Amino acid sequence: MRRRTILLCVVTALAAPACARALQEPGPLTTLGRASAPGVAPAPSAPADVDRLLHDAAAAFGRREDAAALAAALGLFLQAARSDESRVEGLIGAAKVSAWLIEHESDAARREALATEAVQICQWCARRAPANIECTYRLALAIGQQSRERPTTGLDGLKQMMPLLDQVIARAPVLDAAGGHRVMALVLLRAPGWPTGPGDADAALEHARKADALVPGNPQNLLVLGEALAATDQVDEARAAYTRAESLARARAATGDTDASEWAESASRALRALMR
Repeated sequence: MRRRTILLCVVTALAAPACARALQEPGPLTTLGRASAPGVAPAPSAPADVDRLLHDAAAAFGRREDAAALAAALGLFLQAARSDESRVEGLIGAAKVSAWLIEHESDAARREALATEAVQICQWCARRAPANIECTYRLALAIGQQSRERPTTGLDGLKQMMPLLDQVIARAPVLDAAGGHRVMALVLLRAPGWPTGPGDADAALEHARKADALVPGNPQNLLVLGEALAATDQVDEARAAYTRAESLARARAATGDTDASEWAESASRALRALMR
C-alpha cells in the first residue's frame, strides 16, 4: 500500500490543460460506498440503529491494517447516515475513512473514484447540516484530494477550497488539531505562486506557526511547520521542527496511535532530505 498522509495532499492542478467543476450534483446516498466495496448493496436500518452502527464503524476503522475492516467501516458509517437524515456523524465518519483510503490506495483509477465519492459524501454532510463546521472542513479536504487525483478540477477546486478553510479558521481554529491553518499552509506551499496561483511560502509559514501555537506538540503541525521553514530557507529551524515531530510521533506510536508511525516516517524522510 502507498504510505502517504492526507496532510501531504498536493494541489498541482493549476497546470492542467483543461478545467472541470470541482463540485457536481452528488449522487444519492444509496449509491455511495461502491468505490470501496463494489457490488455491495446497502443494508436496511432505522434511526434506532444509528448509535450501534457508529460504534461498529469506529471499531472497524481502528483496524486500519485490515482492508476488509476499512471497507466495512465505510459501509457502516454510510448505513448510519442513511438511517437518520437528521444526523451527520455517519457522513463525517465516512469522510474520514474515505480520506484515509485515498491516501493508502496504490491504484490511480480507484483513488480517483474514491476521491470523487468522498466529495459527494461531504456535500451531503454540508447539505444536511450547513452550520456544522466539521462538514465544511471535511468538504475542503475532499476537494483537495480530488484536485490531486483529478487535476482538471484543480482550478475550480482551489476557488472552492480556500474559502471553506477560511471559514474553519474563523469558526473552529482548533478543529482537527488546528487543521484549518495546517491545511491552508499546505495549500499555500504546494500551489503555484503569483500570477498563476495563490502559492506563498511566507503566508504558509504564518499559518503553520499558528497551527503549532494553537495545538503545540502535534506531529502533523510540526511536519507542516518544518516544510514551511525549509521553503523559506530556515534550514536549522526546519530540522528542529522535523526532529521534534519524529520524536513526538514515535512516542504516540508507542502508546497505540494508529497513524503516528506514518508521521514519524514522514519526519525521518524530511530530515534525510535536508541533509542532501
